[in-house]
Amino acid sequence: MPFRDLLIPTRDGHADAFAAYPDDHEPHPGVLLYSDAFGIRPVLREMAQKLADHGYYVLVPNIFYRHGRAPLIELPDYIGEDVRPALTDQLMPLIHQHTAERVLSDAEFYLQFLAEQTEVSGSKVGLIGYCIGGLVATRTAAAYPDQTAAIAAFHGPVGADGTEALAKITAKVHFGHAASDLTPEALNELNGALDAAHLVYTSEIYPGTVHGFTMSDTDAFDAAGLQRHWDRLLTLMDSALVTA
Repeated sequence: MPFRDLLIPTRDGHADAFAAYPDDHEPHPGVLLYSDAFGIRPVLREMAQKLADHGYYVLVPNIFYRHGRAPLIELPDYIGEDVRPALTDQLMPLIHQHTAERVLSDAEFYLQFLAEQTEVSGSKVGLIGYCIGGLVATRTAAAYPDQTAAIAAFHGPVGADGTEALAKITAKVHFGHAASDLTPEALNELNGALDAAHLVYTSEIYPGTVHGFTMSDTDAFDAAGLQRHWDRLLTLMDSALVTA
């Protein structure tokens, strides 16, 4: 399965990124995958490879490229409770500086890159995001509806921009929430907004999970939650991108 390291021109410089895609010299649907705050690392390459194995061209940018190339901080092989607070303290300033304006500016160039690749088929792409990447993906879907067929976000603050932003989404949606991130009451409120926007969606709490449950290199990892994530994600992408 080919991996290609990239530098994507943007208004503010060059975003380092990588792409994973099938090695069959045929075009495949494009997917833009936004990482969690810890950024590009082996587990993200593994997840991108799984998507590529399933028949997608997957672009994974370093969303914090303005601060340097990934990895921006020294990460251990396993992110446990003993190191998580210190790592989070280092990353929080980057998260706060990654404004909605920066997200949408960068997304324009990521989407343009996908549209220009001969290995990518179709006029619309799928968006995937984890943690802060879930919010980035949601913002991208709302700002670029004509280029987005599906949006999946996991343990991300997808409702942070309010119901008006969600109403701009036209893509098919799956939101997979950690049980530690969202109460049933908050889920009902969010889903009510999705209903009001007439979206085709699923939005659910993954039982017994905590924030970050999809990431196998952290102490938040939940194997059942990850498998449920793959089941929901691949079903969504296949249903939306086959006809995009």
